[in-house]
Amino acid sequence: MSFNFTSFINSCPGALAQGILWGIMATGVFITFVILDYADLTVDNSFCTGGAVCAMLILGGVSPALSLIFAFLSGTLAGMITALLHTKLKIPGILSGILTQLALYSINMRIMQRANVSLLKASTVISLKNIPRSIMIGAGFMVVLIAVLYWFFGTEIGSGIRATGNNARMAEALGINTDTMKIIALMMSNGFVALSGGLVAQYQGYADINMGRGAIVIGLASVIIGEVIFGKNINFAVRIFSTFIGCVIYYLIITLVLQAGLNTSDLKLFSAIVVAVALAIPALKKGKVKGGDR
Repeated sequence: MSFNFTSFINSCPGALAQGILWGIMATGVFITFVILDYADLTVDNSFCTGGAVCAMLILGGVSPALSLIFAFLSGTLAGMITALLHTKLKIPGILSGILTQLALYSINMRIMQRANVSLLKASTVISLKNIPRSIMIGAGFMVVLIAVLYWFFGTEIGSGIRATGNNARMAEALGINTDTMKIIALMMSNGFVALSGGLVAQYQGYADINMGRGAIVIGLASVIIGEVIFGKNINFAVRIFSTFIGCVIYYLIITLVLQAGLNTSDLKLFSAIVVAVALAIPALKKGKVKGGDR
């Protein structure tokens, strides 16, 4: 295995752009896994739904910017289905996400009518051809998203979602409709995931039926890496920002190992190892502290 440092540096802007765009998806994971304390596996295919809707609308003559709004809305519908399966039909959270994810595969194929849709000849908001512009637009989305979420989770509804995630029984005792809070949170989460899918589809120049495969792992890795670096006892806006930083670091690590000669077929294995290590760091730190106190 050989490592070309110059090639790695040249690849960093692309990794930064991908990290920011996928960071929007990771923010959706942050809402469900961290704030709501809900293991939502819809993400892997709602990401593809956003990309599929965005791609097909662009090819149909819709503005690339407007197509992103419809991508977001498609994600909210996917999140609503998962939420209704869980809250109204009392299906366990993980299983409800799996069921929706499974159904979305067929729906995404129906939307695209084939496994892969090319956008290389279409006009898009961002693209690989202009990475600096893609970084700037992605950073703009990031700033707006952080500001909106910081405001929203300070409202009565946002506080209700946070209370539901902290202690659902206590929230119900305080008169909060926890089912409604879950529905709103899951719709919002998958909306951001699908928005990210739409942006990534435009950036890479195609939408693919498997483009969201493993997205939940990337999202978890981003959240955990961000928490390891910044900690948990920080300002809420900084916690969201840390998720983006975690995603950028994740893609920089991926770029690094690819430049070192790792086979692309091993990326899923490496991603799982990165998440496992990131999850283990807090426990290892506690172990060192306990060991030092003896």
